[in-house]
Amino acid sequence: MTYEPVIGLEVHIELQTQSKMFCACPVVDSVSAEPNTAVCPTCAGHPGTLPVVNEQAVEYALRVAMALECVINPISIFARKNYFYPDIPKGYQISQYEQPLAVNGKITVETSQGEKVIRIRRVHLEEDTGKLTHMGTEWTTEEADKRINEKAGKPENRSVREPKKGYSLVDLNRAGVPLLEIVTEPDFRSAEEVRSYAERLRALVRYLDVNSGDLEKGVMRIEPNISVRRVGATELGTKVEIKNLNSFRALERGVAYEIKRHIAILKAGGRVAQETVGWDEARQTTFSQRSKEDAHDYRYFPEPDLPPLVISKAWMDSIRDELPELPWQVYRRFVDEYGLKPAEAWGLAAEKAAAAYFESVLQAGSSGVRAVYAWVTGELLSLLNSAGKGFESSPISPKELAALLGLMAEGKINQQTGKAVLAEMFESGKPAAAIVAEKGLTQVSDADLLSKLVAETLNENPGEVASYRAGKVTVANWLFGQVMRKAGGRANPQMVRAELERQLG
Repeated sequence: MTYEPVIGLEVHIELQTQSKMFCACPVVDSVSAEPNTAVCPTCAGHPGTLPVVNEQAVEYALRVAMALECVINPISIFARKNYFYPDIPKGYQISQYEQPLAVNGKITVETSQGEKVIRIRRVHLEEDTGKLTHMGTEWTTEEADKRINEKAGKPENRSVREPKKGYSLVDLNRAGVPLLEIVTEPDFRSAEEVRSYAERLRALVRYLDVNSGDLEKGVMRIEPNISVRRVGATELGTKVEIKNLNSFRALERGVAYEIKRHIAILKAGGRVAQETVGWDEARQTTFSQRSKEDAHDYRYFPEPDLPPLVISKAWMDSIRDELPELPWQVYRRFVDEYGLKPAEAWGLAAEKAAAAYFESVLQAGSSGVRAVYAWVTGELLSLLNSAGKGFESSPISPKELAALLGLMAEGKINQQTGKAVLAEMFESGKPAAAIVAEKGLTQVSDADLLSKLVAETLNENPGEVASYRAGKVTVANWLFGQVMRKAGGRANPQMVRAELERQLG
């Protein structure tokens, strides 16, 4: 019997506003800020406090919804989502449910199997919860499977980690931060599709300047709902939600693990428990956290302290007019206009600053696309990574990199010298031409001088010359290196190789 996965995604994105969703508390870094220092009676849930909607958060949400080609609802309603957990001080979360901000969008993903359109069911606004830090607690793993299959007389399908006593700390700095939730239809059929969607969504929110996309800090949280069913069946299987995935790698591996686990349970005659699980990176397995709630368990009802959210057509039009070129539009242009391969184009388009830098270098000089791509994504990116910098803070401007590439294209310096000059530019901030002039790095193209250097090298290494003439042609590369060393690395490499071949012949 063959099974297929059916997966939907919920993605929570913190909006980079200055203040929280319903109060004036500042939005602070949840990692570096002192705990519980950005809290007021409203976001702490004190009785008698009244929420006020953050206009900037609504605008940011509209940017995302429009970029996802959603239908914007001119009137949306905030609701109370009731549940009791230590990280939600009011005992309920202000969210949207029956009348969300936007519906019926789409996004196209690319995988090894080609393009696929993923439908967006809804995009809605809500407030974030606080942050829990578990101290000395090890959650029971896979308890739900064990329990339900023991009742059914089936063997357990997962090992169980015994819980240890511990405690949890609550930080309410994050409570009330504007949160955008994007819910897809169950259109995914593989872990690869899930990852591609998440990468494109991260690129989008960064292009729109509404979120940093820093998964490790939890400002973008991806929660897949995974089920499997027999191929050909129309009814959905029991779903399991994976929480707290903080990297694309963890997302892809966690989804793949759950797919495999569900299929194994069903083939053994067991039943999958509806639950929420976490991902253990060290063990590369999921572990049970709690049973999974259904929507009716939250007892949604309209928020009595907030009026309907009304979006005027004029406001929507002004936001739509200001939308930038989107990452998949940049990607397509890089493929169609510049001839980049799909993986190369997306590697640049996924990062707004990298794409802009690449195009600026092209526009500032006359070097070809391949040379610019190679130096931007190779030597320069390596220097930036080593320094912990991004393209937006590169000490080498696109104009100066274009000038360096121009020196190489004109034959004034060779590539080896170019790499050394680039490193010096990165450290000192000096332009390429100044460094070349100061250090006398101009490429040597004097035919007589190069002929003399080649002859000296061959005379000094008769054994290697004999080996070459006896058929060991790879020795020519070693001899080439010796000539370049004599020239201080500044010799024209094409001329050296040609002269070396002539004299060896």
